[in-house]
Amino acid sequence: MHVVAGVLIDVSGRVLLAQRPEGKHLAGLWEFPGGKSEPGETAAQALVRELQEEIGIVVEPGEVLMRFPWTYGSKCLDLETLRVLRWSGEPRSCEGQALRWVEPNGFDDARLTPADRPIMALLRSVAP
Repeated sequence: MHVVAGVLIDVSGRVLLAQRPEGKHLAGLWEFPGGKSEPGETAAQALVRELQEEIGIVVEPGEVLMRFPWTYGSKCLDLETLRVLRWSGEPRSCEGQALRWVEPNGFDDARLTPADRPIMALLRSVAP
């Protein structure tokens, strides 16, 4: 399953995270917003669609930050993470998930989904 995640960084250097809602796999943990790509979609197209559906913003995707396989039990993901260069609109919950802007260096990894921890580690390694 191909999954895309978007990294939005505000002017203060904080990143946007979404909390997995109750009833979903890994409920209560935080992740970078995004979702599954549809057949025939590029990662950028999937990210634009997913972020519009999930958090109500229109984005301009940038470069791929990371791409790696991840396995949760019998679920195998191909996780592709893209930096979001610009967006219009204010991120808001469109699907009942909590949203939060966090400092990468001040966020406890235990609160992230395991697949999102390498992404946060990369952001920490390049933070000023």
